[in-house]
Amino acid sequence: MDFLRPRSWAEALAAKAERPEALPVQGGTDVMVEINFAVRRPEALLDLNRVAELAAWSAEEDGRLRVGAGVPYARLIDELGDRLPGLAQAARTVGSPQIRNRGTVGGNLGAASPAGDGHPPLLAADAVVEVESAARGVRMIPVTEFYLGVKRSALEPDELIRAFWAHPATGPQYFSKVGTRNAMVIAVCSFALVLRPGERRVGTGVGSAAPTPRRAAAAEEFLAAELDWDGPLDEAVLVRFGELVAGAAAPIDDVRGTAAYRRHALAVLARRTLTWAWNDLRAAGPERRTG
Repeated sequence: MDFLRPRSWAEALAAKAERPEALPVQGGTDVMVEINFAVRRPEALLDLNRVAELAAWSAEEDGRLRVGAGVPYARLIDELGDRLPGLAQAARTVGSPQIRNRGTVGGNLGAASPAGDGHPPLLAADAVVEVESAARGVRMIPVTEFYLGVKRSALEPDELIRAFWAHPATGPQYFSKVGTRNAMVIAVCSFALVLRPGERRVGTGVGSAAPTPRRAAAAEEFLAAELDWDGPLDEAVLVRFGELVAGAAAPIDDVRGTAAYRRHALAVLARRTLTWAWNDLRAAGPERRTG
């Protein structure tokens, strides 16, 4: 196995162009486990940890945040928790402190696992993934188009993930998941919710309950239309929202849970996160509800 260690983004792109089979390593929290358990044996590893450009984030002119693929979960929590609260909540559920110091959302995207904790908040927030190749330059992929199958993404063989883009929160955001224990566990299922009161819009993300992370589009449309944005949260709306979120899933039975349990749990998570978000919105006052 060859080990490639570029010092700059240009060197990384050149190495990937020359060796498209090389497996990128950012934090290594997924890759090294798979290698240790002989799940995969790549011909080459492309270590991106020395590429300083990937470890930076910025606020862009259009108001969005651009977060480098190498920004670890711990920094995302500390530095962007107030602007990307749903993603920060998900980051807090990832592994141990050691894993959060090494693991990255960029690595989560690269692995494209249906159970990745970063995916539902990115979906709910309408994030965009910035990728690049030496031959074709930069490509911006809406995260809704990024996941193609179990651990398969829209990345071409010579492309690397450079960053993701997302708008700062304009309303409450929540993430919640169910696991077989309370910490350091792969999700049985997970759910993310974003409320955009100024636009009267809703975003959702469902994880570990289908071949790919996905949005619950029907649930979003229902909630945006039926919510009384200036009034109380109707119990019938809450229940129906949970049903539609569960209906968006396509789960399987596996060692972590049954398909029926995942659907039930998603309905519960949807009702809980909506209740939490709605309480936050009401407590914020009318100025927050109008954006």
